[in-house]
Amino acid sequence: MQQYNPLEIEPRQQAAWEAAGADRVREREADLPSYYALEMFPYPSGDVHMGHVRNYSIGDVISRHKRMQGFNVLHPIGWDSFGMPAENAAIKQESTPAAWTYANIDRQKASLKRLGFSYDWSRTVITSDVSYYHWGQWIFLKLWERDLVERRSSPVNWCPSCATVLANEQVVGEGVCWRCKTPVERKELEQWFFKITNYAQELLDDLATLSGWPERVKQMQANWIGRSTGAEIDFTLCDAAGNPTAEQITVFTTRPDTLYGCSFFLLAPEHPLVAQFVSGTEYEAEVARVVTLAASATAVERSKGERVKSGAFTGRFVINPINGEKVPVWISDYVMMDYGTGAVMAVPSGDTRDFAFARTYGLPIPPVIVAEDDPLYAELAGVQERKLTEVPWSEAYDGPGIMVQSSPFTGLAGGKDSAGSQAVIDALAARGVGRPTINFRLRDWLISRQRYWGNPIPAIYCETCGIVPVPEADLPVVLPMDVDVTRGETLASRSEFYEVNCPRCGAPAHRETDTMDTFTCSSWYYLRYTDPHNTTLPFARSVVDNWMPVDQYIGGIEHAILHLLYSRFFTKALRDAGLLGFDEPFENLLTQGMVKLNGEVMSKSKGNVVAPEEMIARYGADALRVYILFMAPPDKDLEWSQEGLEGISRFVNRLWRSVFDLTGEVVYDEEGTQLSIYDEGLDAAAAAARGKELNRELHRATAKVTTDIERFNFNTAISAIMELLNTTQGYLKLPLALRDAALAARAAKTLVLLIAPMAPHLAEELWQGALGEQGSVHEQSWPEYDPAQAVADEVELAVQVNGKVKARVTVATDASEDEIRSAALEAAASVIEDRDVRKVVVVPGKLVSIVV
Repeated sequence: MQQYNPLEIEPRQQAAWEAAGADRVREREADLPSYYALEMFPYPSGDVHMGHVRNYSIGDVISRHKRMQGFNVLHPIGWDSFGMPAENAAIKQESTPAAWTYANIDRQKASLKRLGFSYDWSRTVITSDVSYYHWGQWIFLKLWERDLVERRSSPVNWCPSCATVLANEQVVGEGVCWRCKTPVERKELEQWFFKITNYAQELLDDLATLSGWPERVKQMQANWIGRSTGAEIDFTLCDAAGNPTAEQITVFTTRPDTLYGCSFFLLAPEHPLVAQFVSGTEYEAEVARVVTLAASATAVERSKGERVKSGAFTGRFVINPINGEKVPVWISDYVMMDYGTGAVMAVPSGDTRDFAFARTYGLPIPPVIVAEDDPLYAELAGVQERKLTEVPWSEAYDGPGIMVQSSPFTGLAGGKDSAGSQAVIDALAARGVGRPTINFRLRDWLISRQRYWGNPIPAIYCETCGIVPVPEADLPVVLPMDVDVTRGETLASRSEFYEVNCPRCGAPAHRETDTMDTFTCSSWYYLRYTDPHNTTLPFARSVVDNWMPVDQYIGGIEHAILHLLYSRFFTKALRDAGLLGFDEPFENLLTQGMVKLNGEVMSKSKGNVVAPEEMIARYGADALRVYILFMAPPDKDLEWSQEGLEGISRFVNRLWRSVFDLTGEVVYDEEGTQLSIYDEGLDAAAAAARGKELNRELHRATAKVTTDIERFNFNTAISAIMELLNTTQGYLKLPLALRDAALAARAAKTLVLLIAPMAPHLAEELWQGALGEQGSVHEQSWPEYDPAQAVADEVELAVQVNGKVKARVTVATDASEDEIRSAALEAAASVIEDRDVRKVVVVPGKLVSIVV
């Protein structure tokens, strides 16, 4: 028998697959049903890690299984290769981003090949290749044509460490940069935006169509989009005496029912009216102090409920449109300019932050919504005019209740979308000072970055013509490869890059030197995979519509908002441009868990990384793949165990030997010791019984593995193969003369076919070597099973007497209760003796309990 040597077998099989183009899409077999399996492509920031091994092993099992089920499978791979880590690494290593990036890609590619993943390498996409980012620029122009691109001044998130702006989605946790975890600052800058907000409602509504997505991910996106129903209300500016002016400030609120409780009015420190209000007044210095404080705080810090709010009075007032009251105008750092209108009607009795602010600055807190079970309700029920200006509560109440001190609306139900809210909106609308409105938390996607290593934005600045798009015929705008980031150079340092002539008037002009957010590259790469060699379009519609949407997408939960939301936006925008004909990019989504060591996620900084290459060198790629699939369900975190990997290595070796044994070959270990051990005491009856058991287990295991792979329960699928192997080894104790050769051959084939998606090299070697079959195991049909034969025709039951197991009895699975009771009493007769039987309880399939 050939000894199992994965370090010799695996490279040989990989070379054979590559030579045969085994994993390429079957272009000439268009009659086959198509299946698109995709894992999120890696960033080439270093070597392949265990998280990659887990993610890509899951996708590979799905792909190989679907091929064996007769699908024409698209299973591509590429690299998300633009971005700041490459620049930072190049600076550290005194290299270039391109050199660092492509060296890492070469190493990662070699590792992925060593793991035997069935990628169609002819479709590889690398986002920093000009053949890819050319079409990213083309898509930018198409979005611009459809008024989905805008350059404007806006308060932005600025990472001082990365020296660039960040999208709102890239500010995480306690207001830090998603990459480097540096606290994010706020700046006012001219930037490029994609108008993702144009699709806010559709992005929200279509979550309901994604039945194959985890509910957690859909809820995260719904919360981020953040649809709110309410009203816009116009407040008129007035002087200190209450005399109105012609100016108005509009606010958005989800609680118009609380308008009678508005005791002060707030502006964001960045609001353009602030400077106008206080210039040259006694309030200017204090307002300036708050503006400075706000500028130095992160957005998260400013909005945190427990933080002490800084504020200042502006000396100005507005008129509450519902009751004509004069309300003082303050500024506060917890009001954000980029949410709503940058102005807030403060109702301290119903909002936690307003409550804290009012307590800090001694402002009134009149109650206007009171729960019916609150003792205060008895005092204020039916009271229309303001009786109390201070609530007796220690905190705000923002729940539903009854409107009080609210003139004609007193007594109506209050709360979000309540009768009271609607009545107030109607009254405001009748006066022309309010209107029902829908607002979204989602903000337009800021896509410009002040860094070199990214896709150049195809725009030109002309003093005469303004901002002009680069003509399609002039694409691509090629990124120069010789920019020296170690000296702080950017595209703005290269006059030969940015000095151009205006494509409209021919005058000297200036090319945009910002580059696009790397997420613009990853928002459509799955489309390019379908048609990667197209030189006239990013993809042909007929081709992309054939493959898309992706049948199964696999990646980490950390991409729930950023990448997945952006990809959904791109798909809808490109659909509306007539470039594709579907609404959503990913039909099904699997978010795999982390790989941990000692309870912590593996990380170089923590020094707890287990290198995949080292494990492959010791145990082989197949053992590592099977291990990482077996140790936990794919959506759960996996705790690394070296002992577990060693156990899987023993299992793989045992399966190898058993397949040879099933062919009738005597099996020896590396030292020449015979491992095939036959029980000469077994007879024909035992052979028949073991053959019957093996046949049943073949059908049961095939059914179990098939179902479990389709449900992504890879761990239990492997368990079923282990159980089949145990049954097989029981059969192998039969002397060769007593074995059913046809049954043994079927068992060998089934074992090899079932393990093939998980351990492809092992299966291929056994298929061609031990079994002598022609062709690739991965081109074979998935084994079939008969559900009826997967069920045992006999079952063993424990027999209890007064609660203790005293015997066991084997009965037919379809035996009646009377037959089971009779058999159990006979089996336990020597224990019962002459005692009276009080009760016999049959628990089907498990036990018989006799009480004597």
